[in-house]
Parts: sequence; structure tokens; C-alpha cells
Amino acid sequence: MALETTTAATRSMSASALELQGVSRHFGALVALRDITIRVEHGERRAVLGANGAGKTTLFNAITGDFPPTAGSIRFFGEDVTTLPAAERIRRGLRRTYQNSQLFKGLSVLDNLFLAVRGVSRGRFSFRRPGLADPAMRSAREMMDAVRLSHLAQTPVADLAHGQQRQLEIGMALAGAPRLILFDEPAAGLSSVERRELVELLKGLPEHIAYIIIEHDLDVALRVVDYCTVMHNGEMFKEGRPEEIEADADVQRIYLGDGHG
Repeated sequence: MALETTTAATRSMSASALELQGVSRHFGALVALRDITIRVEHGERRAVLGANGAGKTTLFNAITGDFPPTAGSIRFFGEDVTTLPAAERIRRGLRRTYQNSQLFKGLSVLDNLFLAVRGVSRGRFSFRRPGLADPAMRSAREMMDAVRLSHLAQTPVADLAHGQQRQLEIGMALAGAPRLILFDEPAAGLSSVERRELVELLKGLPEHIAYIIIEHDLDVALRVVDYCTVMHNGEMFKEGRPEEIEADADVQRIYLGDGHG
């Protein structure tokens, strides 16, 4: 058993954080993804860009197991997770935020974070009321500090500004020591001030956490990532560093408009 554990740990350290090989997803006759091959390294921050209908959210759904791929393989830190259910991928350190809020609006900021921590812990089915010294409660408070919401600990989520709710979603994604987080349009609906705060928050995440961000706001996406993948009609269209993608004539024409400069 010790040898197996050591071997698994060695494989995890030497492998990429995420590797997709020839991933496709069909919905009947509709081909939503076609032959996607991507490798994300440990601690890498990557943007997936593209117009509506390009296949970005379907790609996230394939990675998380919400809609497993029709063809191809997905490896997470060296382990083949292609057929694993979503819950098992979460147990291995994969997290995700959604374009539409998944928060408990009637509960406080701290309660939401506590439930996020409890949901990925061994005691998640316990009905015991947590005390101040409860490890899950301590973790919830640490995450609250990390996303700059400590001053709103007891505020009902329904009373938060939209940008604060996005901050809370990021905090919840940090529950349980994630190794890779998928952010689905975290800047959607944010004001210019809130977008700047989001950029600083994403830049300040622990360096060991890799993430992939889907984002239409390129002023946000290109400032917080190391590398970009551009999708078009369910296929990979371009890849490169942020400055290369921003300067690419095809990307400007198709996604940014001819007047981008």
C-alpha cells in the first residue's frame, strides 16, 4: 500500500495538472466539441476564449464530469478521470464556479463558506452545530479573509452587491485545498471597479493553484493568465500568450471586432 501511495504521488508531481487528449462531445447529431487537446501545467493560469456557442462551457462540463466526453481522455494530475463522476473529481481537488450564481441567498457569507468547506470534508453529513474552534469554521474564516469579505461575515448573501457575490463564489471554490479551479465568466455583470478588484483577487490566489478562466471581458482575462486558448465552433482555433492573442489579426476580426486596438 505504501508503495502504491508513493507511486501515485510521484505520478501526480511529474504529470501535468490537466491533460485533455482528443476530447469530443456530441449531443445527438450536434458536435459541441471536436478533438480538443490541451495541457495545463501545475500552477498555470489559462484563459479559454471564444464567441457564444464556441464550446467553452461544454468544455468545462466535460472536464468536471457534468457531461463526460463522447470521445477522448481526460487526465487530472496523471490520473485518468474520463469516466469518473463529478463528485470524485471534486474529491481529487477539482473545483468550479458557474456563470449563474450557485449561492445560498438566504444564508450569511460565513455560512455559505462553512457549507462549502463541510461539503468537501469527511464530516459533511454531520448535523452537529459547529463551534468557533471547529476546523471547518476556521477554514471558512480563512477563505473569507482571502476573498476580502470578513467585514460582511454575517450579511445575508441576498444583500451583497453582485461583485461581492462573485468574490464569495471564488472563496467557496477555495474550499478543501483545490488543485485546479475552473472559473466560468467571473466578471459577468461587474462594474469597472468590481472588475479591477476581481483582477487583483485572481492574481493573489496561491501560486500552486492552477486555474482556467472562461471570460468575455478580455481586459480581465488577458491580465490574469499565462496562456490562452481560443475556441471556434467547438474546435481549438488559436493558442498563445496573452500578448500574442491580443495582437492576432484573426482573433481581432472574429472575436474583438475590426476596431479593436
